[in-house]
Amino acid sequence: MDKINLLLADDHDVVRTGLKSFLEGQGDFEVIAEARNGAEAIELALEYRPDLVLMDVTMPDLDGLDATRRLKKIMPNCLVLALTVHEDKQYFMEMLAAGASGYITKQAAGDELISAIRTVAAGNVYLHPALARWLLNDYQQLIKQVKPKPPVGSLLDLDENQAGALLGLEVLSMRERQVLELVADGFTNQEIGHRLNLSHKTIARHRERIMKKLSLHSRTELVKFAIRTGLISP
Repeated sequence: MDKINLLLADDHDVVRTGLKSFLEGQGDFEVIAEARNGAEAIELALEYRPDLVLMDVTMPDLDGLDATRRLKKIMPNCLVLALTVHEDKQYFMEMLAAGASGYITKQAAGDELISAIRTVAAGNVYLHPALARWLLNDYQQLIKQVKPKPPVGSLLDLDENQAGALLGLEVLSMRERQVLELVADGFTNQEIGHRLNLSHKTIARHRERIMKKLSLHSRTELVKFAIRTGLISP
């Protein structure tokens, strides 16, 4: 039986050592690389091409969220399972939006972790039941809030009058709508700046103004707003 090749990304040496010993003891896993931060995780994933990256969320230099987002753009077929101490709704939603195929906390039992890795490696999604409830609740709320509208193209292809007609976006300038769309699609400030020929600091100021105008406080809320207004597809 072919083994599942894993890359462990966690900034704690003791955690990685314990995980490697535990996982390789199962017989069908092989840890082929270990990373201490998100930047190393990307570099080693490109070098070793693992089947799955077990990704911590909070790490120095580059955190697991940004590392997952960048890794999925470079290697779309590389699977990511978030393994974290954070039983936090915002981290949970943002890791899924970044491209992770699963989310499990370090408080989970060993057999749950094994099941999660095998599930994700098989091409499926694994969500701990307690966390999946958040996703279900948000989806149910979204269904209640979304109203049918005529199909629209990307805001980057619309003129200002057309964009201004979209419900809920009237308070934003055309540039702010463009930035909002790209933020909701998962692009970083640097990537948005490159697309719009603006500095990343200018993009950061746009994001601050957008959140202030819309009374939103996180990227997750921006994504939900973009979905509700039809700016991006769920």
